[in-house]
Amino acid sequence: MKSLEKCLLAVVLACCLFQMGQAIKCWDCRSDNDPKCGDPFDNSTLAITDCQQAPELEHLKGVRPTMCRKIRQKVHGEWRYFRSCAYMGEPGIEGDERYCLMRTGSYNIFMEYCTCNSKDGCNSAGVHRMGWMGVLFGTLASVLVAHFLRQ
Repeated sequence: MKSLEKCLLAVVLACCLFQMGQAIKCWDCRSDNDPKCGDPFDNSTLAITDCQQAPELEHLKGVRPTMCRKIRQKVHGEWRYFRSCAYMGEPGIEGDERYCLMRTGSYNIFMEYCTCNSKDGCNSAGVHRMGWMGVLFGTLASVLVAHFLRQ
């Protein structure tokens, strides 16, 4: 392999690894304080929060947020939305972010918890997952670039 090809491949791999190593960033808002936090979600006036900078919770010493969460809550017929960094839980249901955990209670109470970690800002309106197909595609693209540079 030529040194240029080795250098290019090293840069591509380093970029992939660097992206995976960064902390997740999530939207942080409440619809009872900001109507733009509801659905449809309007992040035009919100800054995204770096979860690595989120404060440590008193009741969860040593636990850092690694995911984003969106909570949709209906209390006495009124919908409320909460978006934040998530300290505990798992993405989606059994790892599938397309599905949210739903709970109902007495007195007309409904809650939906959507947790994700697939990309920054994944707790916006929709949840999209790249997963292993994206990693596979990136690896294939790197191999093809190296192959064409060799010729």
